[in-house]
Amino acid sequence: MTSPQPAIDPRRAAYNLVLATIASAVGFWGWMVISPLGARYSQDLELGAGAVSVLVAMPILVGSLGRIVVGALTDKFGGRVMFTVVLGATVIPVVLVAVAGGVGSFAMLLVVAFFLGIAGTVFAVGIPFVSAWYSASRRGFATGVFGMGMGGTAIAAFLTPRLVRSLGYLPTHLLLAGLLAVTAGVVWFTLRESPARQTPTAPVAPQLLGAARLPVTWQLCFLYAVVFGGFVSFCAYLPTYLLDIYGMDPTAAGTRTAGFALAAVVARPVGGTLADRIGSKPVVAVSLLAVTVLALVVMQQPRTEVATGATFLLMAAALGLGAGGVFAWVGSAAPADNVGSVSGIVSAAGGLGGFFPPMVMGATYDPVTNSYGIGLLLLAITAAVALVVTLLLRGRAATVRPVAPVRPRAERD
Repeated sequence: MTSPQPAIDPRRAAYNLVLATIASAVGFWGWMVISPLGARYSQDLELGAGAVSVLVAMPILVGSLGRIVVGALTDKFGGRVMFTVVLGATVIPVVLVAVAGGVGSFAMLLVVAFFLGIAGTVFAVGIPFVSAWYSASRRGFATGVFGMGMGGTAIAAFLTPRLVRSLGYLPTHLLLAGLLAVTAGVVWFTLRESPARQTPTAPVAPQLLGAARLPVTWQLCFLYAVVFGGFVSFCAYLPTYLLDIYGMDPTAAGTRTAGFALAAVVARPVGGTLADRIGSKPVVAVSLLAVTVLALVVMQQPRTEVATGATFLLMAAALGLGAGGVFAWVGSAAPADNVGSVSGIVSAAGGLGGFFPPMVMGATYDPVTNSYGIGLLLLAITAAVALVVTLLLRGRAATVRPVAPVRPRAERD
């Protein structure tokens, strides 16, 4: 006999959703603090396109892989603990970024960028946390709203260059470190777990193994790697792209990157809400079709400000729509006590999807023709393949029978 679900106060649910979203936005700002200053590091440290792309991509790699473990730990210890740990642990790397940039050491900056990836794991904390506060029929909405925390990338792109120009390089990083510490404190003292949260009894490793054995985990990994990975890679590399192709200064490029991120942030809850109403499959399919077409348009390098801006805004909206649709699929499909593990693996795939494109863009850039055409063509092809995969999946492909966690041998005997 199934026990009744405990009653949840909508106001408490809303408060925890909003605070979790804010915490995510601050974490994303910390995660992306290097990329808006890529042009500065390129000039000050005399770095080539390849070195800059590796520097920008390093936090993405670590943040992506770390989500697998952090998602499972969130199932175990809850969002309040893990939000506090992730935000608090990001403070020191942010300060050390300022130190490394101040002394002009690329090697030190690269090492610190590795640890800065901790901030990127914040997303794997929030998905299981907010999912527990909402019924299955509203989890697309909840995860979509929480996904707006990726707007921290827009904050990073828009504010970081301006704060560096007005306050200075070191004070800007100290300000961000202070904001991370304050947010961690607010989370610790005011965030609360849902009364409907189910704590797994299995250890972390078997919990992850159980999530990895779900076929839908890997189906959604690929789709999320394309839509969210595309968003992350554009946010990370767009300032460099606009500098190379259109000759924009860091502030102007940062402003436009912020607009790109904002469009994706607004579209994400729309994608989640639509998925609640009509299903995730059509939402994701429309998103991938748009990404395929728009990548080919970007290849043509639109010359007018209006055409360029409209193309990138539509690309951002398509990626945000797809990201919301995919995670609505995760929220409704994963077993209640294993949402963190599944979302950790899927979100890790999304982050990894954002790790490789910046390096591909840097490696395929043609300085003679001033073109990123090869990289953009590869994006279009990848999105088209993902579209085919989506169309081949059954409409409720994410609804699968949960796989029981592996029990220790002593229990089986």
